[in-house]
Amino acid sequence: MLFDNDLKLTYINTAGEILFADSARHLVGHSIEQLFNDPDLRITKDLQHCHNSGSTLVNREISLHLSGRPMTINFNISPLIDASQSMGVIVELLQIDKHLRFTKEEQLFAQQNTNRMLVRGLAHEIKNPLGGLRGAAQLLHDELTLPELKEYTQIIISESDRMQELMDKMLGPNTPPKKEVLNIHEILNRVRQLVQSENSHISFQQDYDPSIPLINADRNMLIQAFLNIVKNATQAIMTQGQIILVTRICRQLTVGRHRYKLVIKASVIDNGIGIDPDMINQIFYPMITSRADGTGLGLPIAQSLINQHNGIIECTSIPEKTTFSIYIPVENSNEYNA
Repeated sequence: MLFDNDLKLTYINTAGEILFADSARHLVGHSIEQLFNDPDLRITKDLQHCHNSGSTLVNREISLHLSGRPMTINFNISPLIDASQSMGVIVELLQIDKHLRFTKEEQLFAQQNTNRMLVRGLAHEIKNPLGGLRGAAQLLHDELTLPELKEYTQIIISESDRMQELMDKMLGPNTPPKKEVLNIHEILNRVRQLVQSENSHISFQQDYDPSIPLINADRNMLIQAFLNIVKNATQAIMTQGQIILVTRICRQLTVGRHRYKLVIKASVIDNGIGIDPDMINQIFYPMITSRADGTGLGLPIAQSLINQHNGIIECTSIPEKTTFSIYIPVENSNEYNA
């Protein structure tokens, strides 16, 4: 949909006609108030704000009545300046199936919460007997005199330690983030340096938005999260390949059930083999991996670390283009419930 400088509809595509249950001939020329049954004037105010400020707005799960029908929509609003410098507004509407209980984003948050509870329960059940097993093996090791028998107890001890380390990784950090003011580009450049030194067959490109503000975040947590994602990208590239690091600022974006004035979007894009469509909705579950030598913990840990910054990781994938999008809200950004 396209609105002119007076915020009257000048163009609507076929999908929009279906949404409004009317033809373009009847809809064109109508004002915002005539098109949307918006008693709180929420959409009207958002459109006017974008028109006046020239800013972009993204809103999700807005309940409306269109053509007498209740529906839930996501909408994006973007300013448009034509050759005569006259400003209009482009509005993209996407109806959400009312029968779906969760949006994709809510599904990711619910998935992560389920992961956390399952892993904590599993770790508790494993770590207690594991400690007893290791302790008994150590006592037996100290009592034995024959070196060939000590080899067996040493295997038990070392494997117990390995399982303990795996459980600790699954649980992730058990301390709150130690936040400091930092630049997201410093984090990405650090990760690029760490990975590039071990993967000479991969070239890196950076497409950074220099206007992105500083954020309060845990440096080590962010490095670990991005490192897990970038390493995942390198493993998807068999021979020669490319990874692109992109940053953008999103305004008025809803993450989870909260709307933030400013959100950093950092994307990791690779031209590897892609992710199997049957696995794309499971990649943030622990122990899910397509690699024989993989643990399936890198992405769940990354998601957990970003969640601790009120953010989320989303993924889309086709062959030769897999994109991990990391959304991190900027603090002190007038957060409120959507």
